[in-house]
Amino acid sequence: MDLIPVEFEAFDKRIAAVSGDKHVERLYRGTRWAEGPVYFPAGRFLVWSDIPNDRLLRWDEQTGTVAPFRQPSGYVNGNTLDREGRLISCEHGARRVTRTEHDGSVTTLADRWQGDRLNSPNDVVVRSDGSIWFTDPPYGILGDYEGHRAEQEVDGCHVYRIDPLSGRTSLAAGDFTRPNGLAFSLDERSLLVTDTEERHIRIFDVRDDGTLAGGRVFAEHSGEGSYDGLRLDDAGRVWAAVGSSVHCYDPDGTLLGRLILPESVSNLVFGGPKRNRVFITATTSLYSVMLNIRGARPVWAP
Repeated sequence: MDLIPVEFEAFDKRIAAVSGDKHVERLYRGTRWAEGPVYFPAGRFLVWSDIPNDRLLRWDEQTGTVAPFRQPSGYVNGNTLDREGRLISCEHGARRVTRTEHDGSVTTLADRWQGDRLNSPNDVVVRSDGSIWFTDPPYGILGDYEGHRAEQEVDGCHVYRIDPLSGRTSLAAGDFTRPNGLAFSLDERSLLVTDTEERHIRIFDVRDDGTLAGGRVFAEHSGEGSYDGLRLDDAGRVWAAVGSSVHCYDPDGTLLGRLILPESVSNLVFGGPKRNRVFITATTSLYSVMLNIRGARPVWAP
């Protein structure tokens, strides 16, 4: 494990409420493009994706050891847990969203829309009503690095919703260029979605029928890199992977500060027994830093 001094830039005095470790821990190094961190509280371990190497890795919090979780993985990108603690994954390889059952078997939840194959599901979140929401840019079919080169069948790159009762996949919103990371607000009445190519985060109202309305720009970035994954803490602050840093935004969209890392950041998740440890995937490595705040309560929490 390497210790890297924390490099944090503050842009607003409100960020003074956030503090923690004076160093960032590099827990593992050896991936080609790390993505999709998800924390399993029952086992106190973290699973994340190494997309080009077609594998999922598992880091044990109590021993600090890393071992393969699944290989091949289907070029999994984003991951999350559902209300029963089951792994929900976005597979670039088979162009589908899957659920890993408690017995280890894998169930396909979505792989088509209106008869056409999805592009390459990227990131995924679960709402407390059991619905599953995911983004579908074409990164996994553009070449053979993160999936399999293929023709795009769906007209566009959209956000979809999987109904918890019928299992039906429906279009939630379709006016994106490259939708990527997504996260619900604390009250689940809003959904934040990053658009990597447009270099902004948008915020949508969640309608009762499972569609999204509005979509104003919540935050935008004109510097190095663009937006990827994002998460919320329990005060509603938005933490987003941007270039080689993690940006922290106030719920009103003000950029409060940023944590700078040695390489390009893809995603993050709050974990640990108190949900106050931030795990960050960044190119070749898995990092973590412990803070004095907690992540937003996930759907599986009592």
